Amino acid sequence: MELSQRTTKEQVINKEPFSISILSLTIGSFAIGMTEFVIMGLLPNVAEDLHVTISAAGQLITMYALGVAVGAPILTVLTHRIPQKNLLCLLMVLFILGNGISAFAPSYAILMGARLITALTHGTFFGVGAVIASNLVRPDKRAGAVSIMMAGLTIANIIGVPLGTFIGQHMGWRSSFGAISIMGMIAMIGIIIFVPHIRQDKPGSIASQISALVKPKLLLYLLIGALGNAGLFTVFTYITPLLTQVTGFAEHSVTWILVLFGCGVTIGNIIGGKLADWKLMPSILGLYFTICVILTLFTFTMYSPTAAVLTIFLWGAASFAVFPGLQVRVMNLAQAAPALASTSSHSAGNLGNATGAFIGGWVITHLSISSLPWVGAVLVGLALILGMACYIVERKSAVT
Repeated sequence: MELSQRTTKEQVINKEPFSISILSLTIGSFAIGMTEFVIMGLLPNVAEDLHVTISAAGQLITMYALGVAVGAPILTVLTHRIPQKNLLCLLMVLFILGNGISAFAPSYAILMGARLITALTHGTFFGVGAVIASNLVRPDKRAGAVSIMMAGLTIANIIGVPLGTFIGQHMGWRSSFGAISIMGMIAMIGIIIFVPHIRQDKPGSIASQISALVKPKLLLYLLIGALGNAGLFTVFTYITPLLTQVTGFAEHSVTWILVLFGCGVTIGNIIGGKLADWKLMPSILGLYFTICVILTLFTFTMYSPTAAVLTIFLWGAASFAVFPGLQVRVMNLAQAAPALASTSSHSAGNLGNATGAFIGGWVITHLSISSLPWVGAVLVGLALILGMACYIVERKSAVT
């Protein structure tokens, strides 16, 4: 009787790929997206209140990215024996704690420590959440489910970050982190109530999980993801000065352009999931090719306000459409450790973010700010070449 009930429950879940269970995960990713990006709009407020320079306050962003890149895989390995639903709840407790400490941090050092605590939850939540979301649906709907879960991160850029910035600027920056803590509580309640316990295979040892991760092909795909993100952040990190100095927009207009970029990101994320469920590798390669073309065109369209805005919308859609498929590809390659592989994918992406920001700064210093789009296109082109090489080798092996 118990087996029959469990089977029935699994069938119901599989027929509802966008069920409330996945939406509960989406709320969690929305909260994490807010805490990652809202600090960018509050740096002057934080710097003034804690009596540090703007550049020192900016290190709060750098350390968060490093916390995701380095800490997330370590935390995933150390917690691999904890049931996945319980692990998500533990991560949300840490998330709430980190943001709560941020809201009351009396000093810069304590705020930095709180940001590192919060960063540890980021990659592991998305890694484990992607595994759970993909297991809640039929195999042919996995990428779509992952895209819905990750949509919270993109929606946070459209709604959460402007809202959090508004709260921080009018009620004090600490209020923003308090609001994020409340959002984390809502996400945790949703996870407790709606996310089912999914039966897991017996977890392997730490050594076996690491062995599954260090396969050359998997590492290549992590490199591909890092290069793609580097191409994105080479341009996106400096999009405001690019639009004001080259395109000629007023600074206040950039906010609305970034909202439009966020809309493109959200739409692209959903479409990318459907494309990946249809044809996984062809969609990934096709999207990287599309990004190369769009960034190359941006080298010319950035001089026209209308053309620049349209290009930015399409660029955001294409750039984030590739993520769900790449995430599923990485999980498929590490069947013995899907959560660790998924988490490592986010770590590689954050390393790509940091690398792209560094390369973009170098380009501005040694070339010109107008060179950013074609340099970004070159980086994405490298990701495309590596991806095509992997795909050709896989096809030849399959034929053999």
